[in-house]
Amino acid sequence: MKARNELRLLPWSGPDGKPCYLSTDDSDGYMSRLADNMEAVQLGMAAELLEQSQELLDDRDTETEELRLLTTKLTGALRDALRVATSRGRRLTTPESHYS
Repeated sequence: MKARNELRLLPWSGPDGKPCYLSTDDSDGYMSRLADNMEAVQLGMAAELLEQSQELLDDRDTETEELRLLTTKLTGALRDALRVATSRGRRLTTPESHYS
């Protein structure tokens, strides 16, 4: 679905937090499947964290440290979800007829 020669943003970072990219036209290749699976895991973990966060926020006895840890985890999950959305958005094809 991606344009030829376009790099796929992978759902993990490289050294120093730099983005990693995959150059392939094979969406069924090993690295593409690995990236698809990692994206699914990341989105699943984000959904679970969202549910847990609501429980912590509803509990008036939640400690400051618990909220700080929650914020750290939510920040990571949001970062992952944005990377997945960016990667998937780049791979969408939009017919040019929509722009005319």
